[in-house]
Amino acid sequence: MSRPNIIIINPDEMRWNTMGHMGNRAASTPRLDAFAQSEAVSFENAFCQNPVCVPSRCSFFTGLYPHVNGYRTMHYLMHDGKDTMFAELRRAGYKVWMNARNDYIAANIPGEMATQFDEIYTCQRGGGINAKGYSIIEDYPYSHYIGIVDEIKKDIGDTEAACERIMKQKDADEPLCMFLGWMNPHVPYETDQEHYDRIDPSKMEERVRLSETSGKSAMIHKLHEFAKIDGFSDEQWKELRRVYLAQCSYVDDLFGMIIDALKKAGIYDSSAVFFLSDHGDFAGDFDLPEKAQNSFEDILTRVPLLIKPPVSEACDPGVASALTELVDFYATVMDYAEVEPGHDQFGRSLRPVIEDRTNANRKYVFSEGGRRACEKQADEYHKYGEDGPPATSDYWAKMNAEADDFAHEKGTMIRDERYKYVMRLSGTDEFYDLEKDPQEKINRIHEEEYASVILNMKLEMLKWYQETCDTVQREFDSRFLTPESIQPR
Repeated sequence: MSRPNIIIINPDEMRWNTMGHMGNRAASTPRLDAFAQSEAVSFENAFCQNPVCVPSRCSFFTGLYPHVNGYRTMHYLMHDGKDTMFAELRRAGYKVWMNARNDYIAANIPGEMATQFDEIYTCQRGGGINAKGYSIIEDYPYSHYIGIVDEIKKDIGDTEAACERIMKQKDADEPLCMFLGWMNPHVPYETDQEHYDRIDPSKMEERVRLSETSGKSAMIHKLHEFAKIDGFSDEQWKELRRVYLAQCSYVDDLFGMIIDALKKAGIYDSSAVFFLSDHGDFAGDFDLPEKAQNSFEDILTRVPLLIKPPVSEACDPGVASALTELVDFYATVMDYAEVEPGHDQFGRSLRPVIEDRTNANRKYVFSEGGRRACEKQADEYHKYGEDGPPATSDYWAKMNAEADDFAHEKGTMIRDERYKYVMRLSGTDEFYDLEKDPQEKINRIHEEEYASVILNMKLEMLKWYQETCDTVQREFDSRFLTPESIQPR
């Protein structure tokens, strides 16, 4: 049996609970729901290792945690020469195709992407056109809200190009690895009338209001301060959330296009299909849009992860509850591709869970983000100079919040099936009992009844850092010794 094609579909900023089969009654994702029901395993407890784009992708394309390789900010893309999934698959004989929108490799540097990809599709992309109807962007410029537009331009050109490439692939060809990165449902919040009408606002879940919480992170409060969004009404937040769900419905349509192309080309059965997001989105929860780099609520760190193996491999379709990290995506791809990783990594193949959804995977999952005070050079705002970003930037609020050393301090999350603990350098830690408080409203870090649980999670985090703090290089260093010079002692 030849190796399977590897098809990777990566929407940006999609929460795990934006799909119908995850219990969202207002969602409109029929293609993903059907896929999860009959052909794939959908992991309901999959977590990213960093809640923003670039470090998350640098992690799940290498199987390394952000602290291992230092890729933990938005402005440090993967460098040439680093061993990644794409480079490893390419060396093993895969033809690697990707679109330029990737938040992973610098597409603007000549020759950079060619170090890992055989075929690169680049098109002119943009947002919606002719904004109309319910739009509040002028009153709240940092809300990222636009509303209804005449036409959605993002992602369709890349998806059509991917479909064209799929139609050229034959089972007799060298196996194809395709990475298709989408902008949707990333901000700005915008959609067309068709997708907007698919979302029934009467079925939408209530959002978490910041006034209902206590002990939330300094970053959440700092973002709220700079966003100047206190005047947003509940109705306006509801509109924003409806548009966000409509964007996810559009993602569902695009996903269907890829599946249909694979079937039409006759290579669906011989392909392993992976659908995963890099992180989530506040989408109005805690009175915020978008995301934050060192805040670890499930709405930011818990993501869709759906996997269909080739038909020759065993699969137990449906929803799996096993705790999973996105580094496990890397290990799973390499497992099905029958390619040995060229570097030490920390992912676990999800094949046992895919074959039997009752199997466990991990006891704990981790996510990390933020910076030390001395690392201001890594902040987004710094590229604008000492005066900070211009107020005309859509990301002015976020960049100013990240300029605050205390708000943007390093933090790490550990989570099991019931509890979540977040450690920060200043000691402004968080702890949530997810059974009593699934929306993470009340920080219980100082409640005595949880003292022993918190201590145990601290020790488990220390053990995890000890195990994953670095990797030993596999290359023999001939500058010091040669194999012949090593004598038994």
